[in-house]
Amino acid sequence: GCAKRGRGSGEKGGKGWSGGHKQKWSYILKYFPDHFGKHGFVPVERPEPVAINVGEIDERIEELLEKGIAERKGERIAVDVTKLGVEKVLGGGKVEHALELKAPYVTELARAKIEGAGGLVIGESADESGSEA
Repeated sequence: GCAKRGRGSGEKGGKGWSGGHKQKWSYILKYFPDHFGKHGFVPVERPEPVAINVGEIDERIEELLEKGIAERKGERIAVDVTKLGVEKVLGGGKVEHALELKAPYVTELARAKIEGAGGLVIGESADESGSEA
């Protein structure tokens, strides 16, 4: 064959074990049985939930009332945080208004602060971990 063909290690064989799927197969099976194929497990990356501190909701309550995201229900102010694009309510900040909060996830600290101010949490579930984020 042509002397120049294998110089860049093209021409089917390659360098080292790169041609191992084509030749020296018994050697591959004996010494490198795990060389080919996929291995291991890669977990699915879950996106972080969009979160807001309960204190920030309390600070912006007048703005939320004006925009129609919150509404007065007797002595309480009802807020649906899903209208803000938020999935989780964290316990940072102070709560001075009696809020009736509807949220998919609420941390234990946020729940305690809301209920401590005379509010109510309407949620699908409380965050079991209790972690802040």
